[in-house]
Amino acid sequence: MLFITIRFLDILDILMVAFILYQLYSLIKGTVAFNIFIGIFIVYLFWLLVKALNMELIASLMGQFIGVGVLALIIVFQQEIRRFLLFLGSNNQVNKLLSTKNLFASHNILYTDRQLKILVNACKNMASNYTGALIVCAREAKLKEYSRTGEKIDAIISDALLGTIFFKNTPLHDGAVIIAGNKIVAARCILPITDKQNLNPLLGLRHRAAIGITEATDAVAIVVSEERGEISFAKAGNIRMNVSETELTDFLRSEIYSLDNFKNEN
Repeated sequence: MLFITIRFLDILDILMVAFILYQLYSLIKGTVAFNIFIGIFIVYLFWLLVKALNMELIASLMGQFIGVGVLALIIVFQQEIRRFLLFLGSNNQVNKLLSTKNLFASHNILYTDRQLKILVNACKNMASNYTGALIVCAREAKLKEYSRTGEKIDAIISDALLGTIFFKNTPLHDGAVIIAGNKIVAARCILPITDKQNLNPLLGLRHRAAIGITEATDAVAIVVSEERGEISFAKAGNIRMNVSETELTDFLRSEIYSLDNFKNEN
């Protein structure tokens, strides 16, 4: 009598596959890619059915389609694959385990207490004046490809300068400001828009761009609503709306603050 033997490696194999599938699901749920995945899964089940029924002609045609399935999946889900790889590369626990920061000499762009206060004060002032704003704070990714789409600023960060940039009558107000440490790198930058479909219908392009840039990179984003005078922040493709000054401060301290980065103070 045969018994099924389960090894430790079998259990580990199942857990790893479950983890990968869960992360993929988290990345594509609520997006167009999820509907595409369901469509591909239905086609695959139909192919298995026609093979089982020995319908040779249609099975042969669909077999050609399934044969290039991996390449097709890479093309269709390139953004989701990029986000998944970014998750692995920017995950703090993975980086600690593999020591990738030391291997590749890559270090986060970190911010001082003074810079955080400037950001919070600027957002508070713009919210009180109903001035729309989109601020992206770079971390490990330098965001050079996005800063090139705007106007180079390369100026020390200040709440007055941020307020001036986003004032509705200035040429630079439409678009995002990218900040790295104590510098405003560029303004009027173009960011990727998220393709998530299950978002609040009240969200405008600024909020969708904030979600999009945090899906594509490890940056965090702050949005000030021009219509409602509310502050929101985004991280890893998720957005939290209508936050208080204290909540924004706590968020920035947990994500980009460093007590060891006082050398950036000016």
